[in-house]
Amino acid sequence: MRGRYVDASSMYKRGASRDYINAYDEEGSSVHFLNGKDIGNPPWRRSLPHVLVATLSSFLAGYHLGVINETLEGISLDLGFSGNTLAEGLVVSTCLGGAFAGSLFSGWIVDGVGRRRAFQFCALPMIIGASMSATTKSLWGMLLGRLFVGTGMGLGPSVAALYVAEVSPAFVRGTFGSFPQIATCLGLMGALFIGLPAKEIVGCLYVLRWRICFWVSAIPAALLAVSMEFCAESPHWLFKRGRGIEAEAEFEKILGGLHVKSAMAELSMSDRGDETDTIKFSELFYGRHFKGSLIAMILMDKLGRKVLLLGSFSGMALSMGLQVIAANSFSSGSGALYLSVGGMLLSVLTFALGAGPVPGLLLSEIFPGQIRAKAMAVCMAVHWVMNFFVGLFFLRLLEQIGAVVLYTIFAAFCLLAVFFVKTNVLETKGKSLQEIEIALLPPE
Repeated sequence: MRGRYVDASSMYKRGASRDYINAYDEEGSSVHFLNGKDIGNPPWRRSLPHVLVATLSSFLAGYHLGVINETLEGISLDLGFSGNTLAEGLVVSTCLGGAFAGSLFSGWIVDGVGRRRAFQFCALPMIIGASMSATTKSLWGMLLGRLFVGTGMGLGPSVAALYVAEVSPAFVRGTFGSFPQIATCLGLMGALFIGLPAKEIVGCLYVLRWRICFWVSAIPAALLAVSMEFCAESPHWLFKRGRGIEAEAEFEKILGGLHVKSAMAELSMSDRGDETDTIKFSELFYGRHFKGSLIAMILMDKLGRKVLLLGSFSGMALSMGLQVIAANSFSSGSGALYLSVGGMLLSVLTFALGAGPVPGLLLSEIFPGQIRAKAMAVCMAVHWVMNFFVGLFFLRLLEQIGAVVLYTIFAAFCLLAVFFVKTNVLETKGKSLQEIEIALLPPE
């Protein structure tokens, strides 16, 4: 059985891409029928539990981003650096530095050990880091704990986006692909819910409460590590490693037996094997938030990725324009306040509709299977670096060049993003990963 798929792959490499697409259309029209009856789409309920377990990594990322906001005061008092803004900034930003390191190496980890083991590697530093943060008696211990947590944060979301794209049926991939963003929002909300009472408690109880906030995060991390033992491995990764029979078994687990043949046929015909140098890694270098993410989940497979991105970046450009108007001297006091708050809420909402959930899913869809994991690693590393520098320099730029110029620059970047999406982004709604890869092949 495995040999049949390898032979099909070899035939694909020898044939022209146009001939292959025609052959795929002919076989695709047959493998979706059983005894003359259309078997339809695979049941989404089979893959849903695997997707939900994977999104625990995004929940943890959101939790650790938010937990420090409510506990920083208690941490600084307990560890003796209260009033030291540099130390407080390091406690916040060290996590982002770890996230950069984790995301940078995530591609090699994911390709080397598989998606399931990568999730477990993601959970391990989060458990260790949370435990270190919860028990430390010094600033350096806290920084080291945050660094460990950050490496898990950097690894988790990129693996989640990759895994969800590879185990989800094409017709619900957009919906499932928005789950990591929703999980991140839920993590932020959970951190707020658990951390808020810490501000209302004084004395020894106050000190104890912030430590509990870190201990709590070890629970979903341990749940992720254990639950992954019962989840499906990515059939795409297994097939790429030459383990076709195991890939079939995993497809049966997440799609059902009726759809295994068509899924394996697509994999075998899109696989290029290790013999071809066509694709190289070097080619890479050529509150309302939660509601918005829920809306994006509903619309992702109805309107498509490209429409959501265009609407999102356009809305964010408009929100930056409102901030520019609010910052101008001709705006009245109350009017400027309403414009500024309205612009902020519009920015958060429109970001959650497209720019938040779509890129992670879209990137995991458009990269070829041979470099998908490493490409996601580079993209997520860039994401964390930009996140770090925006957080580091925003207040200083606001002070030095003013709100009008700064928000005008942000609006200009949003408009550039609209132009880029309009002219370059391929719509992937309803397409299998193999169909997307074929569509992006260079012309013969």
